[in-house]
Amino acid sequence: MNDKWKIILGLVVFLAAVTFPVWRGAIAGAGEPPELQLPEGKTKCIESKEFMIDNHMNMLDEWRNMLVREDIHEYTSKEYGDTYEISLNKTCLNCHKKTEFCDKCHAYADVEPYCWDCHYDPKGD
Repeated sequence: MNDKWKIILGLVVFLAAVTFPVWRGAIAGAGEPPELQLPEGKTKCIESKEFMIDNHMNMLDEWRNMLVREDIHEYTSKEYGDTYEISLNKTCLNCHKKTEFCDKCHAYADVEPYCWDCHYDPKGD
């Protein structure tokens, strides 16, 4: 029974480590999610706003596979039927500013996209 304090200390350290993400988020306070709006002068995105919020990362992976592996250079919107060039910089960033759109949302979600490992990072605009 002389090791009772070691067991209690071990349990405290274990519980602190396991619950770290929860109380870190509570202390940091994620705040309100950024407001995602269409750029001025635009009436729609490639797909619906709801689709893009939930699936843009899957769509960008699909685009990569289509372009690099299948040599397909155009994407046809499933919702609107419009055709777009498969290009992160020429299509997505033609409307959305990286710092005002991508970076704010990814910071809120606490994710680090790997897009810029291969693509030119447009510093600012």
